[in-house]
Amino acid sequence: MQASQKGSIGITLVSHWFMPFSNSPLDITAAERSLDFMYGWFMEPLTRGDYPESMKSIVGSRLPKFSKEQSKQLIHSYDFIGLNYYTTNYASNAPKLLSAKPNYATDSHVNFASKDTFLYLSINLNIYMLDFTNGAASTWLYVYPKGIRELLIHTKKKYNNPLIYITENGIDEYNDPTLSLEEALLDTFRVDFYYRHLFYLQHAIKDGANVKGYFAWSLLDNFEWSAGYTVRFGLNYVDYKNGQKRYNKLSAKWFKSFLKRYY
Repeated sequence: MQASQKGSIGITLVSHWFMPFSNSPLDITAAERSLDFMYGWFMEPLTRGDYPESMKSIVGSRLPKFSKEQSKQLIHSYDFIGLNYYTTNYASNAPKLLSAKPNYATDSHVNFASKDTFLYLSINLNIYMLDFTNGAASTWLYVYPKGIRELLIHTKKKYNNPLIYITENGIDEYNDPTLSLEEALLDTFRVDFYYRHLFYLQHAIKDGANVKGYFAWSLLDNFEWSAGYTVRFGLNYVDYKNGQKRYNKLSAKWFKSFLKRYY
């Protein structure tokens, strides 16, 4: 098919970056394990033909096993990796509870701090200087631009520096019906979000990460999973009450200017 169509095929994966909640060896290992359970779960088989050792040691017989032929077929079975990056989490070690029934949510033996805890640590203790000056509407989205670089350099070092496209990266705000159209289009926080993520993306490329494309999420406000139309991720505002009419937000104008300047 590739020979006749001259195309390429890949897989898109979602991954956060993870940082240890403290400098303790257990928390450092927990952060590494978090990455294994979210990202390595797929990248290890695609690179080495098997699941991460941390997953195999914890999940045990509940984790499927690859035959030698399956492993062989998996390794380098893609032309590129699509990577969705939005956020970074603190990870702390969670001891295994003998009375707890093993399940997907607890297999990694990791606890993640709440958004309020993140905010307290960043402002008062200055731990790792995670940035929450630009708050997202989604409670899971903690803004940490440097995380995109860390994730890409990790991929370069651990997974043989594959060809990567950033297939999603963005921030949302609440759909506030009390705002005027002019106010709704003034998304300065989104301009800041993209500026700083692209800054760290550029640094990753300079440091050797094989990134060949970047897609902002999203072109338009959209129906967003369980949040529906209560949040807006778009560079362009969609007027849901007046025929889905589109308006450029400040971020769309900034992106257009950015692309004209550099490309």
